Amino acid sequence: MESMTLTGLLKHVAEKFPSHCAISISGKFHITHARLHELVERAASQLVSAGVKHGDVIALTFPNTIEFVIMFLAVIRVRATAAPLNSAYMAEEFEFYLSDSESKLLITAKEGNEAAQAAASKLKIPHITVTLPEADSDIAFSPAPPQSNLQSASEIVNDPSDIGLFLHTSGTTSRPKGVPLSQLNLVSSVNNIKSVYKLCHSDSTVIVLPLFHVHGLMAGLLSSLGAGASVTLPSAGRFSGTTFWSDMKKYNATWYTAVPTIHQILLDRHLSKPESEYPKLRFIRSCSAALAPSVMARLEEAFGAPVLEAYAMTEATHLMASNPLPEDGPHIPGSVGKPVGQEMAILNENGVVQGPNAKGEVCIRGPNVTKGYKNNPEANKSAFQFGWFHTGDVGYLDCDGYLHLVGRIKELINRGGEKISPIEVDAVLVSHPEIAQAVAFGVPDDKYGEEINCAVIPREGSNIDEAEVMRFCKKNLAAFKVPKKVFMTDSLPKTASGKIQRRLVAEHFLAQISTAKVPKFGA
Repeated sequence: MESMTLTGLLKHVAEKFPSHCAISISGKFHITHARLHELVERAASQLVSAGVKHGDVIALTFPNTIEFVIMFLAVIRVRATAAPLNSAYMAEEFEFYLSDSESKLLITAKEGNEAAQAAASKLKIPHITVTLPEADSDIAFSPAPPQSNLQSASEIVNDPSDIGLFLHTSGTTSRPKGVPLSQLNLVSSVNNIKSVYKLCHSDSTVIVLPLFHVHGLMAGLLSSLGAGASVTLPSAGRFSGTTFWSDMKKYNATWYTAVPTIHQILLDRHLSKPESEYPKLRFIRSCSAALAPSVMARLEEAFGAPVLEAYAMTEATHLMASNPLPEDGPHIPGSVGKPVGQEMAILNENGVVQGPNAKGEVCIRGPNVTKGYKNNPEANKSAFQFGWFHTGDVGYLDCDGYLHLVGRIKELINRGGEKISPIEVDAVLVSHPEIAQAVAFGVPDDKYGEEINCAVIPREGSNIDEAEVMRFCKKNLAAFKVPKKVFMTDSLPKTASGKIQRRLVAEHFLAQISTAKVPKFGA
């Protein structure tokens, strides 16, 4: 039974690699796998004393800190459900997420979070703070729970069906949907990620992505811990382009995973302020948004490691497909690789499985897939059909079994019957040496029903204009795929996990058509 839970796997790791470093806090201290296990058990006992019960949803809002890691694991250890939240949310957003998840308790860092606390107070949800001052300290709760029996959690037995994690989809097409993920989902995904990248106790990575998001949490943190490997948390509690490579070198990192936006930041920094040398990496992983083949080539050239693009979503507890390590097969630019650890099929609208190179909806099933959205029968009805989970993505499997994504069903641009993949147009745009980022999107059109527009961020110091972008598109795209309008800007709206929200980009730029200058986005 233990082998079918994440907590069981981590207990096994603590016994197998007790003195091996589990987590380093950059420039401060590190803790071993055995010490992490001990801290989690003690924090779990304190949660029991604080009245946390099996099935309670516990909201966590933290930067990327050791306290978050310990409390996340302690919450699932007591058979409660961890609901990590973005600490940058406004009070109204916290209110929605706390309410929708039916959270019973809010846990934050010692500094607290004003917006989260205001929302919790309004919903009458109690709030506690936690801190771990030193590696050999106990995690301190405030207010402290009644005197706890430090063994009280040891009698709790975790079950594969326990809901360990509750996340929301990023809501790019509709209201965010609540996704409950079980201990079985979590351990299945960790094992899938470990197997495809051959993660082991000698690996090390620096956490780049926020741990409230499934990519950073599953691929960066939990898969490393589940392999007996090491992770480093940046001292600022978040990604910093200025400290990233020094942390990677100092802590002997062998790989990292990030979204294309962060890869682009690292590439831009490499061009303006290259490191004297880069660490020897086994691989670089890219996920959560499409990576243009031209960006992949630049990354490989700059950092001397294979770049493996993967495909994932919250409902699959992250990983669905990945390009393999070089010794296991080619990694194909423009493809998100082969299915990993679950069944995958391309289905047409009648649920018929399609053959090689035939486009349809990407569908999956396996032990890593959620059993269904929370309190959302309508979403469940459309997502679970013909015995498969429907991703909403259009793609095809080639003759070698590699998956190629064409776009979201709702994002495909239908120009007079011609279906245009915005991802394809994005890839052409960013292959221009003077374009840093670009996003294509559909806009209503009287003649064709929909027409294609794009927003472009030029590289620093570039003088590229709309006319040059149009000329480049006409040279590299079929006439019907060429954007009819180009917006030059200096930033694009993204989700907290670095995904560009095509729908929001479209709404923003459509609203700007009548104005002379496109304003900046924040962050």
